[in-house]
Amino acid sequence: MLVPIYNTAGEIVGEIELRKDIFGVPINVAVMHQALLRQQANARLGTHKTKTRAEVRGGGRKPWRQKGTGRARHGSTRSPQWRGGGIAHGPRPRSYCQKMPRKMRRLAYKSALSAKAKKRQIIVLDDLQMPAPKTRDLVSILDALAVDSSALILLPEKNVNVEKSVNNLPDVKTLRAHYLNVRDLLGYDYLLMPLGALEVIEIILGD
Repeated sequence: MLVPIYNTAGEIVGEIELRKDIFGVPINVAVMHQALLRQQANARLGTHKTKTRAEVRGGGRKPWRQKGTGRARHGSTRSPQWRGGGIAHGPRPRSYCQKMPRKMRRLAYKSALSAKAKKRQIIVLDDLQMPAPKTRDLVSILDALAVDSSALILLPEKNVNVEKSVNNLPDVKTLRAHYLNVRDLLGYDYLLMPLGALEVIEIILGD
């Protein structure tokens, strides 16, 4: 797929051929869905915990004698049916981590990138540098590139000025190309990346 290369003024300065084995693979929705669920599950801390009847305070004394009162028999006021008692079958600390084969993860990334390429939502820049962090200048760049909705900006390396310029834009996010993930690819409409970021993606996903 041949796509134009833009500068920050929105002018076409060249063309580049996107690799078919990365940006032109058959879109596998099931694998993308599984990769997304895996990423969301792995982000869970799993630190939830409730106290059982053995962990709550009190309840050491039998509330009344076993027989003769006409009331139900109880051995502790901290059993689950009592107010202030322990929780039965409550959540305990656990890990939600899921595993996924490397080939499936790579297929999910390629499917997401291919979906963007098919919709013409990939914008390649010759370079993206800013002399100072200024949101207004970044908005002007996005307007020149006709980006009218949410956008994910991939950076080949740390770029403080660009990263700080995006902080005040709720629908724009920067991400270093090494941390490419399915959730961000699917969560934003446009994908902007300088040539340097494109090279990083080709190194990561290239066969």
